[in-house]
Amino acid sequence: MENIFKYYEFSEFITDASEKFSGNQICYTELNSTHFLIFEKENNQYNLYVSKYKTVKEIGIKQPEILEILVKGYDKSKSEHRMLIKQYLY
Repeated sequence: MENIFKYYEFSEFITDASEKFSGNQICYTELNSTHFLIFEKENNQYNLYVSKYKTVKEIGIKQPEILEILVKGYDKSKSEHRMLIKQYLY
């Protein structure tokens, strides 16, 4: 997963204080100034979301305006999972 995070320029993991991600670790990459892809580390799996915040500074602090799960249990070996990221970033 580290390669995925580096390749798509995800942030370092932070602890969620908004309680939207149950205090789990999250990292994000910017789609535009208000939309982001977020990986949540939940136990030994990663969940991928698309989200909307007013600013990047709100991530992990405030509740998102929009949050939609794209993949529960992201698996980098599955092409359909990898394609979801590419769909949003390219």
